[in-house]
Amino acid sequence: MISRRRFGQAFAAGLAATSLAACSSGTSAVAPAAAPDLRAGSGEHTSLGPVKTADAGVLTMAYHEFGPAGGQPVVLLHGWPYDPYSYVDVAPILAAAGYRVIVPYLRGYGPTAFKSAATVRNGQQSAVALDVVALLDALKIDKAVFGGYDWGGRTVDIIAALWPERCKAIVAVSGYIVTNLAANQKPLAPQAELGWWYQYYFATERGRAGYAANRHDFNKLIWKTASPAWHFDDATYDRSAAAFDNPDHVAIVIHNYRWRLSLAPGEPQYEAYEQKLNAGVIIGVPAITIGSDFDGAAKDGKAYRAKFTGKYEHRVFDGIGHNVPQEAPRPFAEAILDADRM
Repeated sequence: MISRRRFGQAFAAGLAATSLAACSSGTSAVAPAAAPDLRAGSGEHTSLGPVKTADAGVLTMAYHEFGPAGGQPVVLLHGWPYDPYSYVDVAPILAAAGYRVIVPYLRGYGPTAFKSAATVRNGQQSAVALDVVALLDALKIDKAVFGGYDWGGRTVDIIAALWPERCKAIVAVSGYIVTNLAANQKPLAPQAELGWWYQYYFATERGRAGYAANRHDFNKLIWKTASPAWHFDDATYDRSAAAFDNPDHVAIVIHNYRWRLSLAPGEPQYEAYEQKLNAGVIIGVPAITIGSDFDGAAKDGKAYRAKFTGKYEHRVFDGIGHNVPQEAPRPFAEAILDADRM
């Protein structure tokens, strides 16, 4: 999921909005003009097609590919607890426009597998980013347009900041969400901390065991909490839930959240990257950021505007939850097209 502080702010804002609604006097008001249907096109497709694999660093990385082999590459990255099906409606739009679309399974998801049993099942942010860079190398992609949300959005930010030569442009949901370990030690207001309940659960061995035993229902709860207005059906969820059966999934997820709170160590080979990220790296490549209802008070993008120093645009998707590409596929695809044209 998104950064601890951002999620806490969003959760608190949601609770406040609910309280205000409950206290409403019931006075009628003029109805606003109908907003465009951002969800149009959601659910049109139910298959990602065949799975391909590539030798990507410590992984045999699984991915789906759409569009012509000679098209401008676009790499789309999912988050937790989601999978490439987040882009099941986005990828065909981009492929029809002539793009070569790559949608990988991150480490710990779907058919992606570690080559060695001895490799640490590490979920820290720079390790995940290096996996994607290794996939670019394996597919002989020098430069791509990147899009992502949640873990994927963080990975897009990191690649743009540390390897800008690999990015033509990016689309980052929730904007700048690079993890800063020192900032994650600062407490939030009690109401905001409530929204981060699963982080504390994952910090315990009971939480690890509970997630291992109940990941299907656990992650479905997260979907509902993070996207309360998205009325997905069981078939939609189950297509993604299959990716959580990866044998390394629990270890990667638990390590990711414990590492963010400095409860689990990273690995020495990633320390130099993490030091750069903790220093507050900026992003100079062309970027479009997207704020959704999940982002709460940060939806307007003002909090992170200074982190983007190149060509830039911010868009707000009202009525859309956390899984932006699957909930609003056409506007997300449009953002990719517009970022490429920057």
